[in-house]
Amino acid sequence: MKTLLAKITVIVLLFLLGSCNVVKRVPNGELLLTKNTLIENNEPIKDINMEGLYYQNPNSNVLGFPLGLHIYNIAKPKSDSIYLARLDTTLKKNTLAENILSKKQLIEWTKTKINFQNWLRKTGEAPIIIQNLQTKKTSDKLKAYLYTKGYFNADVTYNIKPLENKKKKGKVDYILERGKPYYIDSISREVASPQIDSIFKRFKRNSFIKEGAQYNLENFQKERDRLTFIFRNSGIYNFQQNSIEYLILRDTVMEHKDYKMPVKLIINNYAERNGDSITQQEYKVHTIDKINIYADYSFSDNYYELDTINYNGYTIYYSKKLRYSLKTLTNVIAAKKGAIYRDIDRTNTYRQISNLNTFKYPNIDYTYEPTDSTQTKLINNIYLTPLKKFTAVLDVDLSHSNIQDFGISFMGSIISRNVFRGAETLKISGRSTFGSQKSAAENDRFFNISEIGADVKLNFPRIFFPLNTDKWITKSMIPTTVFSVGSSVQQNIGLDKRTLDGSLAYNWHPTSLKKVGLELLDIQYIKNVNIDNFFNVYQTTYSRLNDIAQDYDLDDTYLNESDNLSIPTGANSFITDALANQINVSSDDREDIRSINERKERLTDNNLIVASNITYTINSRRGLLDNNFYLFRTKFELAGNLLSLIANSANLEKTSDDKNLLFGVQYSQYAKTEFDYIKYFEVSRNKVLAFRGFFGVAIPFGNSTSIPFSRSYFAGGSNDNRGWQAYSLGPGSSGSVNDFNEANLKLSFNLEYRFPIAGSIKGALFADAGNIWNFLDNVEDDSSSFNSISSLGDIALASGIGLRYDFGFFVFRLDTGFKVYDPALAYNRRWLTNINFNNAVLNIGINYPF
Repeated sequence: MKTLLAKITVIVLLFLLGSCNVVKRVPNGELLLTKNTLIENNEPIKDINMEGLYYQNPNSNVLGFPLGLHIYNIAKPKSDSIYLARLDTTLKKNTLAENILSKKQLIEWTKTKINFQNWLRKTGEAPIIIQNLQTKKTSDKLKAYLYTKGYFNADVTYNIKPLENKKKKGKVDYILERGKPYYIDSISREVASPQIDSIFKRFKRNSFIKEGAQYNLENFQKERDRLTFIFRNSGIYNFQQNSIEYLILRDTVMEHKDYKMPVKLIINNYAERNGDSITQQEYKVHTIDKINIYADYSFSDNYYELDTINYNGYTIYYSKKLRYSLKTLTNVIAAKKGAIYRDIDRTNTYRQISNLNTFKYPNIDYTYEPTDSTQTKLINNIYLTPLKKFTAVLDVDLSHSNIQDFGISFMGSIISRNVFRGAETLKISGRSTFGSQKSAAENDRFFNISEIGADVKLNFPRIFFPLNTDKWITKSMIPTTVFSVGSSVQQNIGLDKRTLDGSLAYNWHPTSLKKVGLELLDIQYIKNVNIDNFFNVYQTTYSRLNDIAQDYDLDDTYLNESDNLSIPTGANSFITDALANQINVSSDDREDIRSINERKERLTDNNLIVASNITYTINSRRGLLDNNFYLFRTKFELAGNLLSLIANSANLEKTSDDKNLLFGVQYSQYAKTEFDYIKYFEVSRNKVLAFRGFFGVAIPFGNSTSIPFSRSYFAGGSNDNRGWQAYSLGPGSSGSVNDFNEANLKLSFNLEYRFPIAGSIKGALFADAGNIWNFLDNVEDDSSSFNSISSLGDIALASGIGLRYDFGFFVFRLDTGFKVYDPALAYNRRWLTNINFNNAVLNIGINYPF
């Protein structure tokens, strides 16, 4: 990280010190490309598809400034040969450099300079110089593109224009003349195979090619893809896409004014090469005659030495001992004996075997049944190579945070596969963190804080449930069941929590875009061991209480040597006596003390959460390079209802305010729902506009009047509103009076424009809006609560700039956020009051915020 920041700093300094001439590396007589423009009917037009066809684009820029080009210009031309020549001269002479540096040091110093110059060239961008050949190729490509849209009489010319009063700079205008488009007239077909023709008729209505529609080559390719998919999933195992042809007749003589084109679909027979000759064979529907599963497969295995088992139409081959249950092996095979061949069965089999996490990527092939003279019966062979039975992983991490000055973490896990012969996966994980914090404990040990935890997770590659769910959740949906339990122990950290978690969760994919997660049981128990440490941890809360106490004449039993409330005795006694009217405080101060005490009791109380939730996700992204997609996620959770049913029939212990206790803990009861939407727009080449909207609310009822801290919302931070630190925004307009501000309703919006700067360095402009509020809970402060639509006036707004370095496998991110609208300030001071670098927030993150 330090190396990266150093390089960025050097670039900025070098740029500020000189070399602002963007054309310094442009040869005489050449022009630097500054702009491409599409011209039609003497007017500039915008077309993102056509703009993506340029062979040459101007150098990338940041707000109109070509930073990458400037970085490139800083580098010295032919620096390698220059520095090496200087080194050779220096080594031959008895110079001052050689007296100061050894020969080895001098060589290394020269290598460093050469590497830095090469890094500048690699990080920067060479000037894009207008080339006639590339411009002509672009013109031809634009013309070809117009042809694909039915403009067969189109023409595209170009004009290279030097910029007035701009030495060595120019632009290119591409002049479009589309002419009239051509339309599809009648559609006929000629199909050689009767079985192909029968299949075609069943799916004809969904064709992309319609009579009367404007010609579009893309629709013809879509139709080829559609028909190929249909045929190969309707039994035509050997179907070739090049068997599909289109005969399109058009009159290109403009004077005839005939812009209608008859189209003939031709589907030929299967072309098979035998030596130098090609024969035509009629396409026929294929069926699966045999399915062979090779478990524990190795290519060195002798086929004839393997043992076999026949089960439900499958033949399973294995060596020595079969380590997997028959049902496990056959359940993941999508194909069925006697069924027609389908490409999708092969794909689903790949996915279902991969979901087992027990085998390497499988090898699946199809061969003809050798005794079948019709050549329509297939043998499906599935070769499975198991992963190692056990896998161990160990990781070490160094950290620094506001909790610990220095910390070292050890994380390890052991994975056991095929635990019960059903491809189950057992993962046992452990983690331990040892850290140093000066104020954590009164001893001289360096490592004086710690956290230790362990988790056990058992994964079943199927729905593990008493009732049969196969009708609703088929094996093609890649179902899984996960049992997990975990625990952690903290020492000298915060309130020294002890946690115990357990869950039973189901996941499946109804389609390739959709995912459903059902957490039937989610249990969390949190015990705060060191509650006397509350006012040491939540120091802002302590300061509020101590400021109130300073206004009253208290005896020494409440105070420490500095005449502040002692922790914990003095602070706790002051709260108790003030609320009991044993200390005469004002009504406003008593209300503030009551609020502080209520927060203290909530954050120091032990929590028992027994919940169920369901999450539904739609993700249209087709890969990491897809920048036109959306993601929608919604979640609904209910907690405490099961325990309330038990409480109605059991004589449970109760609190003073008639709340049920289970094992001495008041369990939580609430309803929670969330909506999360992300949308990416590819604005132009390598430039993306990303949007995110989030709404979440958790409403307590029954046995609760508030939401547990672990299930509440916070605002601010590197992935939220970047003008505020995490937990420092809200609730509402209250001004973030607590150390960790949280609430039970959240609304947030993020908009980010991402663009390239130079090489792996990327930039971003962003705007973040949102806040948190208390809603229908026990908080009575109007400034913290969402009371009506007018509370939306408390939405905070931040904007800023971001700098990212793309390492390929992850992105390092620096975002600087500025407070544009701060709802905590007086109404006449909310806008642009703190928009300066002194109040800016620097956010460091890994990967993009959304």
